[in-house]
Amino acid sequence: MSKVLGIIAEYNPFHNGHLYHLESSKKLTNCEYTIAIITGNFTQRGSTSIIDKWEKTKAALSNGIDLVIELPLLYSISSAENFADGAIKILNSLNIVDYLSFGTETKDINILDDIANVLYNEPKQYKSLLLDELKKGLSFPKARENALLNYLNDFNKYSNVLSNPNNILGIEYLKALKKYKSTINPICIPRFETSYNSINFSNNFASATAIRNLIKNNRFNEIKDLIPNSTYSILLENFNKGHIIPDLNVFEKEIMYVLRKMKIEEIYDLPDVSEGLEFTIKNAVNSCNTICESTDLIKSKRYTLSRINRIFLYALLDINKKDMNLSKNTLPYIRVLGFNEQGKSLLSKVSKNNPSLNIVTSVKKFIDTTNENLKNIIEKDIFASNVYSLGFKSTSISNLDFRNRLIKGEKL
Repeated sequence: MSKVLGIIAEYNPFHNGHLYHLESSKKLTNCEYTIAIITGNFTQRGSTSIIDKWEKTKAALSNGIDLVIELPLLYSISSAENFADGAIKILNSLNIVDYLSFGTETKDINILDDIANVLYNEPKQYKSLLLDELKKGLSFPKARENALLNYLNDFNKYSNVLSNPNNILGIEYLKALKKYKSTINPICIPRFETSYNSINFSNNFASATAIRNLIKNNRFNEIKDLIPNSTYSILLENFNKGHIIPDLNVFEKEIMYVLRKMKIEEIYDLPDVSEGLEFTIKNAVNSCNTICESTDLIKSKRYTLSRINRIFLYALLDINKKDMNLSKNTLPYIRVLGFNEQGKSLLSKVSKNNPSLNIVTSVKKFIDTTNENLKNIIEKDIFASNVYSLGFKSTSISNLDFRNRLIKGEKL
């Protein structure tokens, strides 16, 4: 069989940079088939997907992806480590993926691999350095960056690597591949033109952040040259239907209500809450009426904005520490969102070679699974879709996971 490329992405939305990454990856690996693991209706930075997961699937299939699989909610809104771990568990379980390609801010994958080796093996000296940095009151990402720089003892080579989101995810992918002793070969494609969080754009390239910002500010016509035509058509259709969800502020009142209603011990039970943060959160939401004002009171050297936003999402979507721990100790199901003819043949091969794998093509049929862990995980996905659709300006239909069929794409 021809080679298979794996990609892990949010496609929020699918833009010219994603197309560049996909085409460059295919050319570099000579892969004829591509599988994308994509996040659903909420994202790893603690925000919303601008369009729902079925619409994102349409965009992915129309731009060269063959098979689209959803990364379950508990992974997709988790820390970089659990996000990557869940996605790699899925790709690895398929037993047909030859390459994993991801975008980075560095051209040298060996630099990322050096760091991944330290994080995977966790030598005593590194752990001691990390503990020292955490005692300074730093956030975990910053403390880890300092500890790694001290341990690797080559500031010029490794500085700034861990301050870039794509590098961080790339390192976590590499670490997870080592953890599961995967035979998947990793490659990296340096980002083209714009940085991850930049709100600026250059020529026909812009970050997803910049594109979402343009849409949010009613500058829809300006995105046309920044995204493929198919993505533009999908976004325009959803914009006209009132199905665009630009950011977490759409659910501001719901989040404030839930957190005000929660008891201190319930806030403590949210993932990523520790060291008395529950008291700070409770005070903030009782003192403010907006997410922005609350975040300003909560954030500190130790707690990043993304971490706080994820905590808000956990509260909104009823996710606790037990749920998150369950995800870390479970092999996820394979939730298929869509495919083209090539993807259909891939799925057939996966099913034939892995008869014990939980492949979900119908939520209605799978929801009665006797596997309680998987049942809990998919129920979170269903609830998240029901919450997400409340943000639509019109036709806020519930149970989208039961109503929407598999997306069928055409081969390019």
